[in-house]
Amino acid sequence: MKKLIFAVFCVALVMPAAAQETYENAKIATEDLNGTARYVGMGGAMDALGADISTMSTNPAGIGLFRHNHVSASFGLVSQENVPTVLGADKTNMSFDQAGIVISVDNSERKQSFINIGFNYHKSRNFDFILSAADGLSNASQNKLTYAKAKAGLLYRVGSGGIPDFDNPYLSCSQLDAVYANGLNYDPTQNTWFYDNATSYTLDRSHTGYIGEYDFNISGNINNRVYLGLTVGVHDVHYKHYGEYTENLLQGTDPYTMTVSDDRQITGQGYDVKAGIIFRPVEYSPFRVGLSVSTPTFYKLTTDNYTVVSDGTYRVSTNEAYDFKLYTPWKFGISLGHTIGSQVALGASYEYADYGATDTRYITGSYYNYWYDSYTDDSESDNVMNRHTKETLKGVSTLKLGAEFKPIPELALRVGYNYVSPMYDTDGFKDGTLDSEGSYYSSATDYTNWGATNRLTAGVGLNIDQFSISAAYQYSTTSGEFHPFMNYWDKTTSADDNIANMVKVKNNRHQLLLTLGYTF
Repeated sequence: MKKLIFAVFCVALVMPAAAQETYENAKIATEDLNGTARYVGMGGAMDALGADISTMSTNPAGIGLFRHNHVSASFGLVSQENVPTVLGADKTNMSFDQAGIVISVDNSERKQSFINIGFNYHKSRNFDFILSAADGLSNASQNKLTYAKAKAGLLYRVGSGGIPDFDNPYLSCSQLDAVYANGLNYDPTQNTWFYDNATSYTLDRSHTGYIGEYDFNISGNINNRVYLGLTVGVHDVHYKHYGEYTENLLQGTDPYTMTVSDDRQITGQGYDVKAGIIFRPVEYSPFRVGLSVSTPTFYKLTTDNYTVVSDGTYRVSTNEAYDFKLYTPWKFGISLGHTIGSQVALGASYEYADYGATDTRYITGSYYNYWYDSYTDDSESDNVMNRHTKETLKGVSTLKLGAEFKPIPELALRVGYNYVSPMYDTDGFKDGTLDSEGSYYSSATDYTNWGATNRLTAGVGLNIDQFSISAAYQYSTTSGEFHPFMNYWDKTTSADDNIANMVKVKNNRHQLLLTLGYTF
């Protein structure tokens, strides 16, 4: 039982709830390349070309290029490459990716101006992902973070309601020993709190869920030369992960294991507003330029966490929920599009978002809004965590290139490429010493600094009268640097270092997508 109580300090002593922090929030803030098979097959580079329902969420003006009513639905398979099947997770999963409709209303006798309205659902984020890592440990341990926190005076007594009492920290090893006299490795003759050495660790985690985006659009076409669009988006978050982190330790010469099981889900909703314009600078040229902007997505979310610490004989658990708000960064886009006759379409898009500006917020209370007959939450920025986010996350540039070729009018061949620059600073880390609820209540110590993402896409489309069928393939690859816990090094003595080796991990995925469409 001594080993169990000692280890539980690291993950459960001050964890009555599961607040959010930079690395968890980054999962919610980002998006995948997904939508119709035509959109994916061209690498998403259709923001200036338009006339595809998926542009509703990137450049809303693209819906203004529709001349007829159109309805479509998309579904397929997503498979992760070269990963073990752990914790009952499947590396290949079915996915329902898109469904929408555009209604085109003629607004002129010469059919040169249109008002279009549309609705589209698409899966903006697919969380299905297996993470598995293992390595040796030498004079380092997640368990040892407890020692570092206590020595720095960062462990606190838990007060009423499960909230840390920050006026009453455990300031010394002797105080800790007085509270848990039979539970800590404490040598009173030396006034030293010592720890067991770890030899190795393993981590397996299964991520599942999605973010569904529901877009409502109105767009216009002015004399077939200027296109304007506005989209209001509602985002529905369903995220879940289950992971097991195990350390192999030695108490003297006796080996034993300690496992932390972390079961988390995040649910909630958000909304954003997007605006766009597409115009042809030269009246008789099909060359187009597109500009777009998206507000932050204003999320209100709930994270619910169940954590168990076990040495195989004894177990300690905690289960709490926590509400918070998350505001993602603004996004800005510029795009180019050109067609050559009715056979060739070329597109290029660039998008920028500064993820270091992501705003994590506390909910400070609520008040009754008589106008809307509902309660509204007050919130304020978690400035400490936001400074950490600014130091850890960077501005991200996304480049999309795509082409479509029609050897005959009924058949289309498509290719595309994406480059997404790294979001994470290579020196970033999950900081368990921050004066923020996101650190006080964190239930996992590992983090991954992911690098750039490269996507290659290809597709084919077939039109038969008013019906269309398209297929697309996407290969996405991202490499990252996994760390089981933050490094700790007491400069006063090298014996107190807690540094684990970085482990290379990958997220390589294959996607097959099929879209059925009908124009009327």
